[in-house]
Amino acid sequence: MLWIIASISAYLCFALASLGDRIVLAGPPRPKSYTFFVGVLSATVVFLIPFIGISVPQGILWMWIILAALFNILGVYSMFSAFDDFDVSKIVPTVGALQPIFVVIFSFFVWGGEIMKSNQIIAFVMLLLGSVLISIEKDYRVTRKSLKLSFLAALFFSSEMIFAKITYLEVAFWDAFIWMKIFGFIFVIVFLFSKTFRSDIFHIDQKLDKKNSIIFFLAQVFGGLANILQGWAISLVPLVYLGIMNAMKGFQYIFLFIFVLIISVALPKLLNEKMSKAIIIQRVVAIIIIVIGLSMLFLV
Repeated sequence: MLWIIASISAYLCFALASLGDRIVLAGPPRPKSYTFFVGVLSATVVFLIPFIGISVPQGILWMWIILAALFNILGVYSMFSAFDDFDVSKIVPTVGALQPIFVVIFSFFVWGGEIMKSNQIIAFVMLLLGSVLISIEKDYRVTRKSLKLSFLAALFFSSEMIFAKITYLEVAFWDAFIWMKIFGFIFVIVFLFSKTFRSDIFHIDQKLDKKNSIIFFLAQVFGGLANILQGWAISLVPLVYLGIMNAMKGFQYIFLFIFVLIISVALPKLLNEKMSKAIIIQRVVAIIIIVIGLSMLFLV
């Protein structure tokens, strides 16, 4: 199950990227600005073309590639629009709960076919439960608006995953991945046609010193690597495990929890994070649930 290694490695890199952003960035990033730079930075994979080459897809494959790229940009924009109005802790658990469910439903309607076995269903439920539990905060509350924004983000990200998988079934990984990032770049360039978007994109809140600039750069590198590994995992995962892979997002928060604990002890001034005993117990219980859920995948 190489896709499991690729998925967990992707979530490790996502955790490192998130940790870097926590250290360097003050407050939630602007949705337009963040979406724009995600699209631009993702397109740097084109520099790999001279080394790995790229083929040109044919026919309807263009539509799947364009839709995957579009839903990725819409997902990023929706997610960070939600972060602009609500605390991260009020959005992430809801998106994390809805997205794997959407993926399972969409997979059934697109491909039908194989039904999950009992151990796979148990694994899915436990991974989903653990992922929500590890990301949820004490003051977690769902409002109509936060649910609407979370619903849209989960819908867009799960749609992206489905169209990406359709593409990977027909096209080699690097070819499909690079073309999706190229179209993602094209979509965010449209932002520049709006004066309001331009001012938001290029507005600078804070200046970074040399140390923070290095941390910020490394965070972006890990974010890019995470996207490549996640795309590779999607290309590898069997259809019946697609929803389960999505429910494994809790591993990102396991890694993040461990990194924050280490930094809080070793370098308390670097990251202002306070964890109560109750929060630590909650995270540990969630980790146990996630580990049990993962182990269920290896039962025959």
